[in-house]
Amino acid sequence: MEIEPGLPDDEVLNLANNEGAILLTSDKDFGELVFRLRRIAAGVVLIRLFGLFPNDKAEIITNAINQHADELLRAFTVISSKSIRIRKIT
Repeated sequence: MEIEPGLPDDEVLNLANNEGAILLTSDKDFGELVFRLRRIAAGVVLIRLFGLFPNDKAEIITNAINQHADELLRAFTVISSKSIRIRKIT
């Protein structure tokens, strides 16, 4: 599901949680919601792929999800052009 622009981050996270969906975002503020404010999340994937063509971004994201699908639930994942970091949400 794609969310409309301008919806507050906490509402976006609630929608994802209600659907049991992993949230894909480029907004770093979700890290604060999940870790500092202890908001429950089914999973968040933060995409940090600046300066790449959309097709290249899509390929990197698809490969990361395919390779790490079993690790993404209940985790905060950061995908960059050089690495994938996965931190479990406790």
